[in-house]
Amino acid sequence: MSDLYERISDLARRRGFFWPSYEIYGGVSGFYDWGPYGVLLKNRVVEKWRDYFVRRHQEYVVEIESPIIAPSIVFEASGHVEHFTDPVVACLRCGRRFRADHLIEESLGISVEGYSVEELSRVIKEKGVKCPVDGGELGEIQVFNLLFKTQIGPYASDIGYLRPELAQGMFIAFKRVLEAMRGRLPLGIAQVGRVGRNEISPRQAMMRLREFTIMEMEYFIDPRDPDGGCPFFEEKSGVKMRLLSYDMRVKGMEPQWFTLEEAVESGVIVDKCLGYWMAVGQEFMESLGIPPQAMYFHEKGVHERAHYSSQTFDQMVKVSRWGWIEVAGHSYRGEYDLTRHMQYSKADLTVFKPYREPLVVKTRKVVVDKSVLGRLFRDKALRIAEALLSSKPEDVQEQLEEQGFVLVEGYQVPRDAVKVVEVEEKISGEKIIPHVVEPSYGVDRVAYVTMEYAYRERDGRVILAFPRDVAPVQAVVLPLLENDDNLVREARILYRYLVEEGFTVLYDESGSIGRRYARADEIGVPAALTVDYQTLEDGTVTLRDRDTWRQVRVDKTKVVDALRRFLRGARLEDLGAPVSPPTQQD
Repeated sequence: MSDLYERISDLARRRGFFWPSYEIYGGVSGFYDWGPYGVLLKNRVVEKWRDYFVRRHQEYVVEIESPIIAPSIVFEASGHVEHFTDPVVACLRCGRRFRADHLIEESLGISVEGYSVEELSRVIKEKGVKCPVDGGELGEIQVFNLLFKTQIGPYASDIGYLRPELAQGMFIAFKRVLEAMRGRLPLGIAQVGRVGRNEISPRQAMMRLREFTIMEMEYFIDPRDPDGGCPFFEEKSGVKMRLLSYDMRVKGMEPQWFTLEEAVESGVIVDKCLGYWMAVGQEFMESLGIPPQAMYFHEKGVHERAHYSSQTFDQMVKVSRWGWIEVAGHSYRGEYDLTRHMQYSKADLTVFKPYREPLVVKTRKVVVDKSVLGRLFRDKALRIAEALLSSKPEDVQEQLEEQGFVLVEGYQVPRDAVKVVEVEEKISGEKIIPHVVEPSYGVDRVAYVTMEYAYRERDGRVILAFPRDVAPVQAVVLPLLENDDNLVREARILYRYLVEEGFTVLYDESGSIGRRYARADEIGVPAALTVDYQTLEDGTVTLRDRDTWRQVRVDKTKVVDALRRFLRGARLEDLGAPVSPPTQQD
């Protein structure tokens, strides 16, 4: 019997969820199409993520949209041009290229994540790793940049890159969004969009793509805030998560359960906000049907995590074919990104933090006599004055005391033209560089995982038992018989009514009622509404539950309310009168 991934892949191709892209030309690895029901599923996943990460935190979190292509300078500043690389090695006989660390892991069964080029080369030579295709010798390892490179406009010098993440668009837009949100921290900026990574040798089908969709948030905080920038931390008090810190890994330990408070107070998680968003992320995945015992958070070591990260936990979920896979990364990015963009752009990306009460401080400042400077230096006076005013008062005072003049711009400025005075200043606040916490999810992986955990087989049928509010299609409307005009007319009226009320609905009148139920179950439709002869008599329809196959009768005038309640999790028996026996056996 085929494994679960193969069964899901077959269902996905046959029923319109996903399939390899460019099939008629032989396909291209690392690219997949999402079909009609796959797109609906992805949209449900995205809306669920928005609910957990944006809507429920709308006082602090907003969403933006930025371009998918950025000029080279953006990724030079971010460090991607320098650091966003993987090691590649070629077979000297057949010329095929492989990602060196993956090749070693697959050949030897050992993890070499984070190894340097030199360390990988040593392992290949010492262990005699060969080309997996023809057994040929392997050449020298080279570094391959994963950015998709392009040209902006007609000039070859205007280099751009397809974004490999959404983060840089949010960092660059930070000051604009901050102004729009009245300059307050904490501030979360969220975004959903397509990204590209030019993987050397994509593997694991849907798990590693060259183009995919991610859901990402950059959460900006004041690192000195006594609340840790997380005013809602207590809301997750007592939430338990399975964590595997890097130190625990080194000791050979398994993931352990921690409450959120225990993880933060013990230092396993370095920041309250990082821990809070991890807890939200666990609840988000649970809402998609993933049980807590099927996931954990895996901390990356210093040599494994990205160049911008101070701490990173990968959110891992267990799947049938590949074991534990990453569905999200939760990183503490500190002030790395904003600092780098300030250095490269010269823009001020700091946040002004007002004091509760202005401070009166004594300070020293440089004062110049412009009339003396003008008489002594004429057309050079303005430049010399600017240089003096930008000098440190301590340095100016020291030169005046030691030599009686200040040497600036190659000129000796006497003490009658410059002096240092003590003044009192009122300081109303200070500028800070926010720190950043980032949860980042891959939509494609999350959607696949949701499908796998929804997959059921019952009495020879396949059922995708999605959580009701995640199902791609919310209801199917069925006339009991396809050749009865009265039933068909009533069913079509009901179908149009539900569509106009905002539901995603299918209409199906082809084949036996049992076969139509089976088709709906196979794509995960949670509710089936059947119009039968009793409908013509008393105006009621049957509402069938995909998971239990039980039915109740609901008045047509109340079907919209009943369906909404059902999709939110209401019990079937609370929505209408039970049907016994069913109108038609499944």
